[in-house]
Formats: sequence, C-alpha cells, structure tokens
Amino acid sequence: MARHTRLQAFNAVNEIGVVPVFYNGDIATAQNIAKACVNGGIKVLEFTNRGDHAWEVFTALDRYCAAELPDAILGAGSVLDAGTASMYIGSGASFIVGPVTNPDVAKVCNRRKVGYVPGCGTASEISSAEELGCEIVKAFPGSAVGGPGFVKDVLAPMPWSSIMPTGGVDITEESLRPWFEAGVVAVGMGSKLVSADILKDGAWDKLEQRSRDTVALIKSIRGVA
Repeated sequence: MARHTRLQAFNAVNEIGVVPVFYNGDIATAQNIAKACVNGGIKVLEFTNRGDHAWEVFTALDRYCAAELPDAILGAGSVLDAGTASMYIGSGASFIVGPVTNPDVAKVCNRRKVGYVPGCGTASEISSAEELGCEIVKAFPGSAVGGPGFVKDVLAPMPWSSIMPTGGVDITEESLRPWFEAGVVAVGMGSKLVSADILKDGAWDKLEQRSRDTVALIKSIRGVA
C-alpha cells in the first residue's frame, strides 16, 4: 500500500517543482540516486517501468525508502495499462505516471486513491484526463508537443489545468524559466538531472548538489523565498 496519499504526493510536486525521472536495474545504484535527490531537496521520485524485472527493483527501492528515506514519495512511471499499474500500486507506488492516458489506469488508481499523472499532447487529451479525475497531467513529450508555448496556449482557456512537462527540460534557467512563466506546476527531468556521467562515476555528491541547485533555481524563478 502507498505510504503517502495522493494529496501528499501532488502537494509535494507543486511545492518542489521538479520530479526526477530515472530507471536503473541495479538496486544499489537506484538507492544512491534516490538518496542523493532526497538529500538535495527533491523528495518526489519517478522510477520508470522500462527494464526487465523493473517492478522487482522498484519493490526493493520502495522498501529501502521506507526504511532509510521516509520522506521520499516514490512513484512508478512509463505505465501503460491497468495490470501494470496494479502491480506497482501493490508494490507501494504512491503515484503512477504514464506516457499516454488510459481510462482503465485511472480507474485502478482512483479505486486505491493513488495519484495518476497521464501523458497528454493536446487540449482535448488534457480535458479528457481531467474528466477521469487526474489532478496533474503530463505534457509529453514536452518539447515535441509545443514547448512552453503549448502550455501557455492551453492554460488561456483552461486556467484550472495543472501541467507537468517531461522531455525537453534542462536544469538551466534558460530552459526552466520559460516553462514556469508559461504556467507549469512542475517539470519532470530525466537524464539532464541524473546524467550519464554521474551514473558512470558514482558521483552521488554531485547529484545531491545538482538537485539542491535545481530546487533553488525553481524557487528563484517562481519568486519564492
């Protein structure tokens, strides 16, 4: 069962403004990624369902977070179908993210009161996802659907929408400022945050500092003290 409610998860996403998106088949590496991000101030983590036996790594990671990183809010990403969503929810996922919108996934998540962040690429898809009860939608792939301009144009007639882009988001102010000024509630960030050099060198201190710097930059852009 999820250790955090969907309200806690979504409030944390809104507050922090960035969600690390990562996969690694080595549990020790996944643990180090989680620890560095959480210590750097990013406690919402999206572990993606991409490799063989990914759910087994996720289960071990969730147990590690429960014991060692109790503030960590761990969710599962790249979830396409209800069966996979159920499997991750049963393994402790506090939220589910998908590259597409699947009504059956929404139903499973709603039944267990677990947050669902579906992928959307048009205003119609965002509206349909909201009808399913989705509080935050994922603009995916962020750069390909139109970038910050897409978010701004959607929010003009739909200002109640909460949009989190993933894909095409960097850790620089030049990348982040247009997104947040367009009105996103947060950004999903993959290899730009958890980069290949960090993984290769095991530079967890670097990832912790990068996480801390990213959180501080987002607060500055938002004008939050």
